[in-house]
Amino acid sequence: MEAGGRARRGGANGRTGDDWAVVIAAAQEGDRRALDELVHGWLPLVYNIVGRALNGHADVDDVVQETMLRAVGNLGSLRDPDSFRSWLVAIAMRQIRDRARRRTPPQRLDENDTTPHDTADFAELAVLRLQLEGQRKEVAEAVPWLDPEDRQLLSLWWLEVSGELTRRELAAAVGISRQHAAVRVQRVKERLETSRGIVRALAGACPDLRDLTARWHGRPDSVWRKRLARHIRGCAYCGDTREPVVPAERLLVGIALVPVPLGFTLSLTLGGKTAVAATGMGWSAKVVGALTKPAVAVTAGATLIAGGAYVVVQTPDDPPKRAAIAPTADTRPSASPAATPTPTPSNSPSPSPSPSATPSTKSAVYGSVVDAVDSAPNPGTPPGTLPQRPASGVTSSGGAKAVMQHRGDHVDLSGQGYVLVRWQISPKSRPGALVMPSWTGLKGKVFHVASGGGRRMDDPMAGAPDGYATGMGGPAIGYAVLPDGTQQMWQNEYFYLDGSVTLTVNERGADYGIIVFPSTREEIEKDIAYGPPQDAIRYGIVRDTGDDDTPVPQYLTRSTPVDPATVPQRSDV
Repeated sequence: MEAGGRARRGGANGRTGDDWAVVIAAAQEGDRRALDELVHGWLPLVYNIVGRALNGHADVDDVVQETMLRAVGNLGSLRDPDSFRSWLVAIAMRQIRDRARRRTPPQRLDENDTTPHDTADFAELAVLRLQLEGQRKEVAEAVPWLDPEDRQLLSLWWLEVSGELTRRELAAAVGISRQHAAVRVQRVKERLETSRGIVRALAGACPDLRDLTARWHGRPDSVWRKRLARHIRGCAYCGDTREPVVPAERLLVGIALVPVPLGFTLSLTLGGKTAVAATGMGWSAKVVGALTKPAVAVTAGATLIAGGAYVVVQTPDDPPKRAAIAPTADTRPSASPAATPTPTPSNSPSPSPSPSATPSTKSAVYGSVVDAVDSAPNPGTPPGTLPQRPASGVTSSGGAKAVMQHRGDHVDLSGQGYVLVRWQISPKSRPGALVMPSWTGLKGKVFHVASGGGRRMDDPMAGAPDGYATGMGGPAIGYAVLPDGTQQMWQNEYFYLDGSVTLTVNERGADYGIIVFPSTREEIEKDIAYGPPQDAIRYGIVRDTGDDDTPVPQYLTRSTPVDPATVPQRSDV
């Protein structure tokens, strides 16, 4: 059974995109049969994306479960059923990236270690379950030679070529423009062809290669990929393909999804509730009711085995609106030790709060402190604790993830809680002066409370990948230049809203986009606690003082100008 609701062909159970829209809408309204069909129909797509991206790692089941849990729990916030596929894929990619951030640094491999893996290789699963032969088998076996980031993108491109995704959906899932996606896909294809050459060479009988690999541990990795590729480039025997090499995209057309393993168990458990599974049962009506109550959807416990689930859910008396995403951990301090690390001694000023967030007086009124140019903090200084603020949930007109890439794109936010604004700057597409987004029509208050994502966008990037010396650009591709007096943005910027406001992209000059997510205090603390020990460039910082002297963002106004780009840099609220 294939999932995906393809644009060109029928999806699971032969359904077209229009058919899936009907099913999704019915599930949102509480139809238990529709929800059951939805989960069964789309689970294979998620399984293939995660499995190929993680190459069959033991975490695949956990990431698939977390993806489906978040999709089920937030289905009520999906505004357009036609966008379900891209929405689901974006959730899966975010869970894959979150897993990569949480993982412990891999130990250095011992070349003399011949211990076999304890997890199944997804390439092997693909070959066996799809009965791949010849060059199609070669492509599948080449995937493990790619770096993790390349495998993540390849997992989407593979589905694009086979008709399961569109390029627009691929770009949205990665959070980049379609032009940038084209560049990145081309580079992954080039690395895939190199890896195919390695697979062919290892299957050959080159005596020099046999000597070279005498100490090889038998597992693909970047070190041996470079060694083997270097040998192949200089070896007449290994470089002779003996038969025409068919481009990977032609080989992937028509390949089905790898079936979900028989007996695969999807356990959706949170909140300490007890779940009981029974084969043949549909999704409980209780979880369907929770779909219109995102505040309690994440407290549900469920186990799905071959199509059945029984779910226990706690239902509040006054649920929030359907599009609201209400946190479950904002009303108590985080229990995670990693979220509140003890600051280490440093000669540099503590980055939490930042200079722009330093309170001037206890009687400061709202809006008296505005973001301003600040210096980069010490990369190795952990953040302070994010103060407690009431958070009943934020409603976004863009749903769980609003991708804004063009001038005039905007999102309306209302409620009480946290919002993440994630930056994507693309000087490679178009460098120049960057016209900042603006906040308009403010009613109530909005604060700039934290910055994270593991880097400021002007931090140097090792090796200048794709020409990016920093996140703002590089000499080979040009730079995005901030207006004088504008505070340098980080990858992730966090805001606290108590009221309503509209955020608009004013893209002119430099190419950029932002992605807006309703967030939680717990997610913020996890993000900013991610630092150099986890291979990030720097820890995040807390800007929130817990009072009205917390800085407000620049380019903020209570008015609603015809052209949002005319909002002054110095906010006056």
